[in-house]
Amino acid sequence: MSLLEEIRSILEEAGVRHALIGALALAAYGINRATVDLDLFTADASCLRPELWAALRDRGIAVDVRKGDLTDPLAGVVRFQAPGESPIDVVVGKFAWQTRLLERAEPIGGTLVVRAADLVLLKLYAGGPQDAWDVQQLLARPFREDLVREVESRLSDLPSRCRRLWGRLLTPPAREAGRRAR
Repeated sequence: MSLLEEIRSILEEAGVRHALIGALALAAYGINRATVDLDLFTADASCLRPELWAALRDRGIAVDVRKGDLTDPLAGVVRFQAPGESPIDVVVGKFAWQTRLLERAEPIGGTLVVRAADLVLLKLYAGGPQDAWDVQQLLARPFREDLVREVESRLSDLPSRCRRLWGRLLTPPAREAGRRAR
């Protein structure tokens, strides 16, 4: 059993709803991006209890539980590292909109994966350059209009900085717009 399968099994036994995010979720939507780690998402802070992961620690798997503080945008992250395997992060959200995106997650290949629009919301919330690139890749896929409509129906749940980033990502740079007009 892979480390990812073991982590998913522990989460399932504990009744913790979780879904795939990050590069593997992008791959489920046809976007290939190299990465060194795998990411799962949950909004259940019980994942931040070290005792939940005792069986993995007892087997020599490194488990690093990092709880966020009141100013952190996340409740925390649990990082797992086993010899010969990619690191795995369980990212723990703390807002109602994050719980709702888990409720909408869909099974793809036997694993729950957040919907493409919800992946965009998470990327907008993270707000880094790689996240912006990932959103642009999702927007370049077929069915862009459906994706835009679904994201915009939920965007009001996010901070204003996320809405500003979304607006910039939807608006082509001025030089490209000028080239298209010629």
